[in-house]
Amino acid sequence: MKKKILVLTGSPRNGGNSDLMADAFIKGALSAGHEVTKIKTDEKNVRGCKACCACYSKSAACVFGDDFNEIAPLLESADIVAMATPLYWYTFSAQLKAVIDKMYALVIGNKSINAKEAVLMACAEEDDQRAFEGLARSWDKIMGHLSWVEKGRLFVTSVNDVGDIKKTDALEKAQAMGAAL
Repeated sequence: MKKKILVLTGSPRNGGNSDLMADAFIKGALSAGHEVTKIKTDEKNVRGCKACCACYSKSAACVFGDDFNEIAPLLESADIVAMATPLYWYTFSAQLKAVIDKMYALVIGNKSINAKEAVLMACAEEDDQRAFEGLARSWDKIMGHLSWVEKGRLFVTSVNDVGDIKKTDALEKAQAMGAAL
C-alpha cells in the first residue's frame, strides 16, 4: 500500500552524514512506491514555541507565522514521519527540535496527526552507542505520547566529517529501512 512519508532532517550541512542517511532512506521508500516529502529543517525559519496556546486561533498552526505553518499540514497528512539528525549534545539538532516542539500546536489545536508509524535515524562522531541514550529516551517518550509504532531506528557512530557515513554500511541500512515500509 502506497504511504505518504514525511522526512524531517536536522542537518545544518547539505550533504552532511545525517542528510545522506535521509536521502538513502528516501531512495528506498521511493523504490517501494511510496510518496515522500523531505523537509530540511535547517532551511526553515521555525522559532521555539512560546507556549502562548493560541495555536490555530488565526487559521494557521502558529500565530507567530513562522515556517512551521508550512510543515503542520504535512505532519497532519503523513502516514509515516521519519526524522534524521546529527547527534547534538546527546539529542536532536536544534533545527529539528524546534519543529518537534512546535508539534505542540497540533495538540492545542485539536488536530490529528494521521501518522501512526515513525522512523529515527541519527549519527554522531562519538564511538560509543551509549551516546545515543538521551536521544533514544526522548524518542521513546515521543513515540509513546503520540502512540506511534516505530518502523525503524538507525544510530551510526564514528562519523563526523562530511561523507564519513559512506565508509559504513549505514546508507545501505537506511535504504533497506525505507524499502521495507
